[in-house]
Amino acid sequence: MLCRHPSRLLVVSAVAVAALLSACGQKNGDAQAQDHGAGGPPQAMPVAVRQVALQTVPITLEAVGQAEGSKEVEVRARVGGLIERQLYQEGERIKAGAPLYRIERAPFEIALQQARANLAQQQAQLEQARREAQRLKPLAEQQAISQREYDDAASGLRLAEAALAAAQAQVREAELNLSYTSVTAPISGISGRSQRSQGALVTPGADSLLTTVIQTDPLWVRFSFSESELSQLRGGRNAQVRLLDANGKPLATQGRLNFAGSSVDPRVGTVQLRAEFPNPDLTILPGQFVRAQVVAGEVQAFVVPKAAVMQTDQGSMVWTVRDGKATPTPVQVGTWNGGDWVVRSGLNAGDQVIVDNLMKLRPGAPVQPAAPQGAVPAAAGASAAAPASAGSAAPAASAQ
Repeated sequence: MLCRHPSRLLVVSAVAVAALLSACGQKNGDAQAQDHGAGGPPQAMPVAVRQVALQTVPITLEAVGQAEGSKEVEVRARVGGLIERQLYQEGERIKAGAPLYRIERAPFEIALQQARANLAQQQAQLEQARREAQRLKPLAEQQAISQREYDDAASGLRLAEAALAAAQAQVREAELNLSYTSVTAPISGISGRSQRSQGALVTPGADSLLTTVIQTDPLWVRFSFSESELSQLRGGRNAQVRLLDANGKPLATQGRLNFAGSSVDPRVGTVQLRAEFPNPDLTILPGQFVRAQVVAGEVQAFVVPKAAVMQTDQGSMVWTVRDGKATPTPVQVGTWNGGDWVVRSGLNAGDQVIVDNLMKLRPGAPVQPAAPQGAVPAAAGASAAAPASAGSAAPAASAQ
């Protein structure tokens, strides 16, 4: 029967192909209508905005500084001898007066005994000279002896008194040298590495260094500002200073300036400054590099989220909403104020700054501002853009 009616088979096949092409065309038309609003203008993208207004923000000056102990003392041997014992652990906290080393005492104890014996001898000679002068005085008044004999006795008394004073000084010196055999901490702080081991021979002088003690509470931080930056610092020593780590987090409680240089370094054109910070928990170590921020005053400025500021070849910029369209706006930013940028120029009061979907924006693209909210990082906008474009391309490919 198939051979008898070939024309009917051709008609049925043609109808089936036409129906299939009509269905594909309808699907493509529906997809294009959804993407372009049935031939109308592109739909406005919803974006979150922040409406800026002038507000009072602090003027902060920032510099890299280095911490140091408020007192750094070298502990040296003041008498010579062998180190019998080391009485502290290196690197531990010690208090003023704490024993650190003990130098052999025997030679100095002997010297003290000798000085005391000499003192006793001089006391005896003084008593003898005093008795002699007292015995000869009435005889000289009666002219029973010559005046010369009495004068010699009086001079002997004064010599004995001087010898006694010298003997007393020798005893005091011997006692002092004996006390120096116990080496104590001159200040409270952190002990350093021992320069001499137990059993070593030390002598007073250039080779007498035993260890160091650094006072870390309070701690000092040295940094420098340029001439222009220093001119903004009007608070002087009452200016507030804080320390930040590499991530911008505070390291210690607020400090204060305790030194400002009176001259400019001609080599680099900066002025040295120093701030003092409490450091009871040893949060900052001497020698550590930190970021020092000094509050130099206050100024009226705009504040925008950090994520809203983008860097281009021409400088910093933000996206603003003008006439319902996304508009790139160049700005000049200053310092950070918490989690926001301080904008010095480029914005006006009432401007709406876009804070999300930044990677999807194009100049002149229609946008629909939403209620103000916190900024979304640009990376999140980029990750959201990629799946959306992939999802829109997939139906087109399947339709084809």
